[in-house]
Amino acid sequence: MKLDKRNVHAVRAFVREYLDLRKDKDNELQTVDSIRKGVEFKGANLWILIFAVFMASFGLNVNSTAVIIGAMLISPLMGPIMGVGLSVGLNDFELMKRSLKSYFITTGFCVLTSTIYFLFTPIAEAQSELLARTSPSIYDVFIALLGGLAGITALSTTEKGNVIPGVAIATALMPPLCTAGYGLASGNLVYFLGAFYLYFINSVFISLATFLGVRVLHFKRKEFVDKQREKRVRTYIIIIAILTMCPSLYLTIDMIRGAFFESSANRFIADELSFDNTQVINKKIDRDKKEIRVALIGPEVTQEQIEAAQEKMAKYKLKDAKLTVMQGMNNKEMDVSTVRAMIMEDFYKNSEQRLKEQQEKIDQLQAQLLRYERYDELTATIVPEMKALYPDVSSVAMSRLFEVQIDSMKTDTVAIAVMSFKKKPGHHEIDKIQKWLQARLSIEQVKVVVE
Repeated sequence: MKLDKRNVHAVRAFVREYLDLRKDKDNELQTVDSIRKGVEFKGANLWILIFAVFMASFGLNVNSTAVIIGAMLISPLMGPIMGVGLSVGLNDFELMKRSLKSYFITTGFCVLTSTIYFLFTPIAEAQSELLARTSPSIYDVFIALLGGLAGITALSTTEKGNVIPGVAIATALMPPLCTAGYGLASGNLVYFLGAFYLYFINSVFISLATFLGVRVLHFKRKEFVDKQREKRVRTYIIIIAILTMCPSLYLTIDMIRGAFFESSANRFIADELSFDNTQVINKKIDRDKKEIRVALIGPEVTQEQIEAAQEKMAKYKLKDAKLTVMQGMNNKEMDVSTVRAMIMEDFYKNSEQRLKEQQEKIDQLQAQLLRYERYDELTATIVPEMKALYPDVSSVAMSRLFEVQIDSMKTDTVAIAVMSFKKKPGHHEIDKIQKWLQARLSIEQVKVVVE
């Protein structure tokens, strides 16, 4: 029993020493004041936001990751979202009203600005960076929650570091809004709803993280002289928080179910639809309809084999899912053009990977070739200078060679200068020529070989 108590005390001491956030807690009033200031969006703050939206829209349009990251770094969108979480944590109804007002204004400005940009841009095709923001996953929920926790922890402690810019990049509030603007400009409601949903998820969970951080760090909550008014304010805040959270929680639960369904479907396809000499060339998993469509190529799989695989779907928690297996050219659901498209897609992916590997190899070989060509050019350049400095030199040839130490097998690259003279030089003159070549070629090691 005594040993158990000592263990408990040791664990508590460890937690206090290494994990207690309150040790590094900054001035509470300064932290609250900095978040309050970030809530207001007027004048310069709003113009910075508009410029950031144009930057992010341009980056999404031309598929430039660097431009998108730059836009996220200068965007002040985090302010109102953290303000909502802070207001719930402090029971500050006035701050909540201001934060929600700024949140709706900034959201409206962002969507409007990006819509205007995409209405007039000559590049109408949706790039991969833009498409990545149209279908949120469960990972986005965790990223937003963890990013929000990192943000409020950094703001509340003395060592701010570069956490806030990192949170701005990781949680990615700006790109989904710009993608929503693209959806409106192109008339694609699916893109708009998917992107806006991602933005809403990020906003809610950053606010939730801020609220949790404020409570864990024991920020002083607002006290009211009128207790009845305090009770009403607390009730309003709870109602607004619940109304805001409920759709997000419902959608998140639905997202988790969809992610589990997709994961189970992929495992089922890999384990149970793998037949000898037959390849899965395409698969489509519909979370909403709970349907799995698989296209096979190769020797035809019998109906008995397919039914045997269907019976095992319950093992993967896919009992209610519908399985459609398409194979053979006579299948009405899969015409020749569909098969050709699937094969070409697979061929394109494999070819793209091979081309990338080949290009990397070519780049390496070109870099090596350039190093050797450099010596040819330098030889032609330094010959006139050498003729003036060392008249007895009759010929010179330069190259790069790999030198191997026999004992240690250590390899190194060394420059070799093979020279012939009208009159045999002394060691002192060869040493001077060697030092001159090192300085002239800007390399550490040159070996002079006299013929």
